[in-house]
Amino acid sequence: MSPDDPARHPEGARRLAPARVLDVDALLEDPHNRIVVCCGSGGVGKTTTAAALGLRAAERGRKVVVLTIDPARRLAQSMGIDSLDNTPRRVKGVDDAAGGELHAMMLDMKRTFDEIVESHADPERAAAILGNPFYQSLSAGFAGTQEYMAMEKLGQLRAKDEWDLIVVDTPPSRSALDFLDAPKRLGSFLDGKLIRVLLAPAKVGGRAGMKFLNVGMSMMTGVLGKVLGGQFLKDVQTFVAAMDSMFGGFRTRADATYKLLQASGTAFLVVAAPERDALREAAYFVERLAAEDMPLAGLVLNRVHGSGADRLSAERALAAAENLEDPRIVDQDGGKAGVRTSPGNSPDPHGSSGSADSVPDDAAPDTSPEAPDPSPEVPDPSLEISSEVTGSSAEDPDAPDAPERSVDALAAGLLRLHAERMHLLAREQRTRDRFTARHPEVAVTEVAALPGDVHDLAGLRDIGARLATGRPELPEPGA
Repeated sequence: MSPDDPARHPEGARRLAPARVLDVDALLEDPHNRIVVCCGSGGVGKTTTAAALGLRAAERGRKVVVLTIDPARRLAQSMGIDSLDNTPRRVKGVDDAAGGELHAMMLDMKRTFDEIVESHADPERAAAILGNPFYQSLSAGFAGTQEYMAMEKLGQLRAKDEWDLIVVDTPPSRSALDFLDAPKRLGSFLDGKLIRVLLAPAKVGGRAGMKFLNVGMSMMTGVLGKVLGGQFLKDVQTFVAAMDSMFGGFRTRADATYKLLQASGTAFLVVAAPERDALREAAYFVERLAAEDMPLAGLVLNRVHGSGADRLSAERALAAAENLEDPRIVDQDGGKAGVRTSPGNSPDPHGSSGSADSVPDDAAPDTSPEAPDPSPEVPDPSLEISSEVTGSSAEDPDAPDAPERSVDALAAGLLRLHAERMHLLAREQRTRDRFTARHPEVAVTEVAALPGDVHDLAGLRDIGARLATGRPELPEPGA
């Protein structure tokens, strides 16, 4: 059966149009591609995707560094590294038969900021800046600092020209757009009116500057002093004065990194889950990348659910469950002895009541004692399950119907779970179809929702294989 056969998809979940397929291996193996940026809203699997891409590229012969900004340290754990810091560390256990290497690092936002100060200021001024209380607050948690420092570190790594491929896991922001907006926000802060006013006395210098500060800023500093505190305001003024010569450097590097992201050789991968909010965020990001002339490689649709029994619709599964739970609700199937022996209901040769609404044998198996047993020598595992659940035995004379009732209840529960899964599949497919209809130009690869988290290189390797082949189905048993 072909993948596009409607019978493979649950009712209401058929594709509106086939999406373009993202060729991940071609992206990773092309020597022209030097930067891959994994972006998307928080909680969609960017870190795992970035690590899996880095591992797959390394095992295909490229020297790769993965830069993560994930504070949960999942990347270090899955790569068998005790901890990651601001320095790339080589990952052991990678298949290097093709000559590749994998290194990983985790952005230390404050350390990166300190490095900028130390490299662009003389030792005395650098010490004054690093010890300034306002700088310490700014470098540790100012809005947009993490995203800006991620771009700063990317620029540093690319300038060294040491790596064949840099894979960036963008910060876990609420909005994926924060990564692109951060340099502009920081530039606006550095160019803001408050900074210029605070910087004015230092530019005038000497007593004239102090006179300007006392006369021209007395009202403003009085208000700010009451709101922020006099000492805090003094710390800000000292910081601004010390950083004055560096402000232009911040803007220059931010502009250079922004152009690097727009250049040929950089590829963005938008990572999303098949959920409405995540794909809406992905759509906004796709449109923003297009507006900024940044190269989009495609969409990674993560945690896609599947089923090997999608030919059984949710409606038929629920009907079968109701039939098992209360035979009076819907027409009974051929497994009920009362129907076969009641007047006016002659059984057909297969033991079916002949009802148009009856459920086929493969959807609701016949468990009545009168049903023919095709293999009487083999114990029925369902009876073993029921006896474990109910604590009764099939041979218990006090409960002759208990096994049948227990098996019916178990089957009904499984059918209801299947119906819930079919509804989930249909909802995910509708969400994907809306994205595809809005952005048919975007290539897509899908990764199945796996039963647990990835904890080692083998798990990352499996994710990489799924990314490359676009396999949305669940893992094979025993795989």
